[in-house]
Amino acid sequence: MIIEPILIPTRVARSGMSVRDVFAECIQLNIPGIPFCDKQGRISGRVTLKNILKTTCLPEYMIELAGILGNQLSCVENIETKAKQLLNNRIDPFVQEPHISLTSSSPAVKALALMEQNDTSYIFAVDDGWYKGVVTIQRLAGILTQLDERY
Repeated sequence: MIIEPILIPTRVARSGMSVRDVFAECIQLNIPGIPFCDKQGRISGRVTLKNILKTTCLPEYMIELAGILGNQLSCVENIETKAKQLLNNRIDPFVQEPHISLTSSSPAVKALALMEQNDTSYIFAVDDGWYKGVVTIQRLAGILTQLDERY
């Protein structure tokens, strides 16, 4: 099985796009991130929910001490207040390096192997430099479940 028929088509992020728009796309499609494209439409980075939330809502010391944090964190600014400010920001400062990719004609098992090798749950499909969609571990598991139901 190749990944082309199971790709999830998404929008791409572009300079000036709001965090709210990226969140909406990712939440609607149940994906962790989308590619960031330059003016020519080529992938030059990625924008992920995890990175945006980590860099804006979590001080580094909280990450380091996550296992011992209690339920009373009055010393930390309210996350709801930060979220309201964050959603209207541009995504430009949150762009990361491009994510791993493969072609849309690649086998699903290769996608799975690359995800495991890179400790990620998604991979972009790119053909001749052009973004085609994303495949997630959840999508692959869903397809396998459907195969089981047919036999």
